[in-house]
Formats: sequence, structure tokens, C-alpha cells
Amino acid sequence: MPSAPAARATCDAVLPPRWTALRRPWTARRVSSGGSAAPEPDPAMPRSQLCLLLFGLLAALTLRAEPEPFVLHARRRLPGDGPAHLAAVREQELRWAPRRTAVIACDLWDRHWCRGATERVAEMAPRVNAFLRAARERGALILHAPSDTMAFYADWPQRQRARQALAAAPAIPAGANRWCALDPAREPPLPLDDTDGGCDDDPPCPQPQGAYPWRRQHPAVEIAPADWVSDRGDEIRAVLAQAGIEHVLVLGVHANMCVLGRPFAIRALAGAGLQVVLVRDLTDTMYNSRRRPYVSHFAGTDLVVAHIERHWCPSITSADLLGGEPFRFAADRRPQVVLLIGEDEYHTAETLPRFAAEELAWRGLEIVTVTEAPARKNYFPGLAEALRRADLLVLSTRRRALPPAELDAVRAHLAAGKPLVGLRTASHAFAPRGADREQARAAGLAEWPEFDAQVLGGNYQGHHGTGPLTRLRVAPGAESHLVLAGVEVARWLGLGSLYRSSPLAAEATALVLGEIPGQPAEPVAWVRRYGPRQARIFYTSLGHPEDFAQAGFRRLLLNGILWALDRPIPPAD
Repeated sequence: MPSAPAARATCDAVLPPRWTALRRPWTARRVSSGGSAAPEPDPAMPRSQLCLLLFGLLAALTLRAEPEPFVLHARRRLPGDGPAHLAAVREQELRWAPRRTAVIACDLWDRHWCRGATERVAEMAPRVNAFLRAARERGALILHAPSDTMAFYADWPQRQRARQALAAAPAIPAGANRWCALDPAREPPLPLDDTDGGCDDDPPCPQPQGAYPWRRQHPAVEIAPADWVSDRGDEIRAVLAQAGIEHVLVLGVHANMCVLGRPFAIRALAGAGLQVVLVRDLTDTMYNSRRRPYVSHFAGTDLVVAHIERHWCPSITSADLLGGEPFRFAADRRPQVVLLIGEDEYHTAETLPRFAAEELAWRGLEIVTVTEAPARKNYFPGLAEALRRADLLVLSTRRRALPPAELDAVRAHLAAGKPLVGLRTASHAFAPRGADREQARAAGLAEWPEFDAQVLGGNYQGHHGTGPLTRLRVAPGAESHLVLAGVEVARWLGLGSLYRSSPLAAEATALVLGEIPGQPAEPVAWVRRYGPRQARIFYTSLGHPEDFAQAGFRRLLLNGILWALDRPIPPAD
């Protein structure tokens, strides 16, 4: 074993002078009260304690040098038939080393030719800035890519370093600065029509004929001294390569255009073998909601995100770094649709939620399903609270009596002028009879037998026997009604028994009539307004389980729901 002095010299050799002074405090000079320096006495610290101190300091430095990984909850869509937004979703936890991670902010300009696009970037910019700051503080590389604005940053060190990185880089693949167009070998066409430029303003803003209006990145997004600025694919690849970057988070605008196609964005980086993830709540689309598929602007963004998640890369939200809730635009208020289901004959507890998931949710409607309590068919937990927030009630109950507070919530919904869609047994939704009625009254439950006549405007008198299929036709005068857009009535049949519902209330508008042999035609779909606030009411006596498999019925129900919500109805194909 070496002597103590030799061991001390060996430890000193691995430390910088400032750490040697810390390790041997007795060598520091102490100033006396008179101003003269006096040597500090050697406390003869044991060698084992000195080594413990040394290794503690080194361990602290090591921990500081290796920050905790980013823990990301990455969502992807599984491959398969059908559109991406209906694909199965899987979430995977990713753990990325911050110093192997870059964040690219794509085209967050100060001004866009579309006013709405400019406003949405301005609204999102503070959250983007907070996200970049959090990533930067944990060691990630931050790269700002506001295309076509490099003249503004020509003298900035962050821009000059990016140019120097390219000069010092090995050969970059040819074509690194080309736009990456849709790849038909890997992805189908995008799920929306943006051929008009995608401005969702009404009327749309004119597109510039000359120079673009953007001059720089939005000033609310800070460019820190250690960040980088470039809009060139070759420069950005050089920066990533020299920094040893393996993972890239992409945010910015617009998801259906630059975020996919820029030479430094998703298609290019994923094609280059980097692990790429989209920050889905910090993006936007150029999509005009008056174009296919006729959904809200924000639902259009969701569709593009789903396309990216299936065909290119997973996505996360900014909450993974910032906590709390993901960012949401103030104008992104999704109408809430409450499905109230309580019947035993037509299985709408299965068919209606499935329909809502397949036809409504991806259009930007939030679905809340309220069903009867197990073994207590007249009780619907959560109904009153759901209706306080609801924009639409879709009713599929049969001969139920409700606790007074719950039925009062239905009345309040209608009294507020909020819409209702009734399906098949909704004509006798709150009209128990026989022993059920007596039991309900004994339990203090409330009924509303006049609901059909008062609210729906119908006149339910039972139904014809099962067996004959119901032939359908457009009611006279209803040919141009919005609810029938794209509904080819003559091409499908009603598969359940025909309800006897005539005559309708005078102010109701019959849309579809149903007929069986030897019986007069009956209205099977109609609309009306209810109450002083003119709540929109759509009702159909169709809704047999097999009806839900028919395109005509599905389109009719979809249109009725959209009409009730006063939302745009897709035109006929």
C-alpha cells in the first residue's frame, strides 16, 4: 500500500486545482483580524473521509451531467383497413435522453396570410415557449425553423452557427433541401381537402400574389443563446449529426403541410432514420371546415394527427414536459352529446355508442353515455350533471320513470332551448304502464306520458306486427330538406316493425314515410321546434339493430344530429 503522502498526491492528480483546494482545506490561507495571512492548522482529516468527500463530489457532478430522461407517453395508430381515425390506438412509454433529443419548432411565423392562422399561432406561442424552455433546461437541443425568414436572422449567432455546422459536416445526402411530398408507398391521401389553401375564416382571406407576409418567428417564442436557427434541411441534419441527436420532437404549423413536408420535418427526419414524435397539441392545420370532410377546423387537425400517427410517427402532448392539461385553443369547444339509453328490446346500449364512435367523435363531438344502473332500470346515475353541460340529448329509453331530479334535468335541457334527438322507443320514453307504473309511483318516481305529443310532436299508437319490411319514401315537400342530404331513401328498408305515429303535430315537418302492404303510410322521421326557445327536435321511429348496418339509416341519423346541433351537414357525395 502506498504511503499517505503518495496516496494524497495520486488523488490530487485527478482533480482540477479548485477541487484540490476543496479537498485539502487546511492549505487555504486565513486572514487574521490585522490583515496578515496566517496558515490554517492541518486538522489531520483521515484519508478515508477525504476519499468519501472526493467521490461524493464526483458523484454529484456525474448526476448533474446525466439529466433524468424525458418520459413521453407516445400514442400511435395500428395499421389495418379503414381510415386512420378509427384505427386502434396504442400508447407506449418512451424514455429519451435529453442530450440525445432535439426539438424543432416549424414555421411559427409572426404573421400568416390567413388571419385565423396568425391568431392561432399567437395563442399557442406562450405554451410553445414554455415547452421549449422546459426541454432546453433539461439539456435538449432547440432548433427554430421559421422558413423563408433567414434574412432577419442573418447576423444572429444562432443562425451563423447553423451555417458553420454545415461547412464542417461530412457529405449530406443529395436532395436534403427538397420538399417531401406525400409518399403513396407509405401513406394514402390526407383525410381532408386543403386545395383551397385551408383558410377557415369566413370569408377566406385572399392568398398573396407576391411576397409572403411573414418576416420572422413569432416574438413570443424565445430564441435562447444556445439555440439554433435554420430553415435548410442540410444544415439541420448537420447540426443534429454533430450533436449526436437520435430523437426529435416536432411542433409548429401546419400539420397537413409544412410539419409533414419541410425538408427538416416529419417525413424527411423519419425517412433519415431518426426517432421522431409529433407534439400534437402544439400544432394546427390549414383546413377550411367548409371543405371535405366538413368537420370543425380542430377536428380536421385531429384527423391529420391520426394520419401521422398511423403512417409516420407517434405523438405526445406538451403535458409530458409541462404537466397539467394539454394545450387547447379557446375556440375549440367541442359540442357535448349525451346518449341516454335505457331499453331492453333494440340493443341500443350497443349500437348507439358504436355509431357515435364511428360517426360523431371524429367530427369533433364529445360523447357522454348515460345508461341505467344495474338492476335498477329507472335510475340513470350522472344524468343530471351530464345534462347541465350537454349541447344535445340523444334519447333511447323505453317506458322508464325517473327520479324527479333526473326528469327535471331533461325538462330544463329543453326549456333552455337545447336540442333533442329521439330514437324509436323515445316516443314512449317516460311512459311506464301496468305493474311497472304502479311500482314507479310507489317509489316516488316521475313520468311524462305526454312527452311524445308535447316534445316530439308525434302521436304514438303502438306498432304493426313484426315481419313485413318497411318501404321508405321521401315525404311530399321534403325533398330539399337538409336532413335528407345524401340520404337515398328508396335504396334501403326499415327492418323493424312500423310504428303508428300519425297524425303529427301541425308544426312538425315529416321527412320520411314508411309503408307496409295493406296499411296507410306512417311518418318515420320528422323535425320540429319545441318551446319558447325553439329547441330543435329530430325523431325517427327507425333504430332496429339491423338498421344501424344500413348506410341510409346511418346517414339519416347523422344528419339529424348535425341539424339538431345546427352544425354543417355534408353535401351528397
